[in-house]
Amino acid sequence: MDPQFIHLHLHSEYSLVDGLIRIPQLIARAVELDMPAIAITDQSNLFAMVKFYRTAIAKGIKPIVGVDAWLRNDNDSDQPYRMVLLCQNLAGYRNLTHLISQSYLHGQHRGIPMFERDWLRDHHEGLIAIANCRESDIARALLGGNDSTALELLKFWTKLFPNAFYLELCLTGRDQEMQYVESAVEFAITHQVPVVATNDVRFLTRSEFDAHEVRVCICEGRTLDDNRRHKAYTDQQYLRSAAEMSKLFSAIPQALTNSVEIAKRCNLTLELDKNYLPQFPLPEGQTEADYLRQQSQLGLER
Repeated sequence: MDPQFIHLHLHSEYSLVDGLIRIPQLIARAVELDMPAIAITDQSNLFAMVKFYRTAIAKGIKPIVGVDAWLRNDNDSDQPYRMVLLCQNLAGYRNLTHLISQSYLHGQHRGIPMFERDWLRDHHEGLIAIANCRESDIARALLGGNDSTALELLKFWTKLFPNAFYLELCLTGRDQEMQYVESAVEFAITHQVPVVATNDVRFLTRSEFDAHEVRVCICEGRTLDDNRRHKAYTDQQYLRSAAEMSKLFSAIPQALTNSVEIAKRCNLTLELDKNYLPQFPLPEGQTEADYLRQQSQLGLER
């Protein structure tokens, strides 16, 4: 029996600022819910990747590797956009690691590592892009009633990611979410762009929401009862079962089907426990052992 839905947007504890999920518990829960595949898309990093990959493979679950990236807003760096990038293959993984490294080395703003749009022009191969629900550039244009801007952005992204660009739909009870979903669905139908359902997962069960909020407060340096605190999450951002997601998106079944199709396209194979040393050019006629011996002797003499 084919799966009904696959989670493609999920933050683990390695997201540091807003994730609560531990890898062993995640995979155990995925097995319990009979999930054949699952993605981890931590914020701006791949810290969980090796542990996630090994644990998932050991339990017969397909690991999907990705990242939830900040994308610089050229008009206001304090309001970056968001985009989920998933690795289809080794080329995509290499491009993603390059982009993440660039964001930390050359893209930080107020401590937030951001991708530049131009970087993606040369490093998009092997990646699937999902425009974040509410916080992508297209989402903000649609929420602002700027359909023409949204269309221009769509043309840019679909050209960059041919047959690999999707609009994310979430139904978790957050501000402007329903307004965006309604606009995005209409926009998608008009311009023939695929949509995909996610639950933007932050914790495993609904009961963990309070603990998650404590973690967010610690990161923000605020207290739970602080009236100035922006409440960006809801207790619905847990690891819903496929049946729950199917019920939630019963009116948009294609968004569920597309999550499965994306999962089928993501087939990253990693060779772990093997060292890859850099190729060091040697003087002509010398072996590695001879060169090392020579350099060691020179060092001793100095």
